[in-house]
Amino acid sequence: VQLQASGGGLVQAGGSLRLSCAASGFIFGGYGMGWFRQAPGKEREFVAAITWTGTSTYYADSVKGRFIISRDDAKNTVDLQMNSLKPEDTAVYYCAALSTPWGFTGTYYDPDSYAYWGQGTQVTVSS
Repeated sequence: VQLQASGGGLVQAGGSLRLSCAASGFIFGGYGMGWFRQAPGKEREFVAAITWTGTSTYYADSVKGRFIISRDDAKNTVDLQMNSLKPEDTAVYYCAALSTPWGFTGTYYDPDSYAYWGQGTQVTVSS
């Protein structure tokens, strides 16, 4: 299983970035996917998740209305469109795949629900 995140960088406050996570080595279309982030000195926190069907999405309150998660099962990718970025969005962003395919009934917000993690991509928002 491999998850490769990309698209991070340096952006000014109010700007946008689009992160992408390329998946391989498992049946991507059967797994819900999530994005988490970790700022220096802080714990990893939930950002967004999407179900395996793509019909439901979940967001942390801090990013709701600014970030959009989407998936493309033909390309085995999950993206995170980040708009109206704030300095407090600065962190390493990780994509992750749930531990249970298809009929997952657990908590999307919990990092322990995810079995596979990418290497992370740095997002820095300057004020």
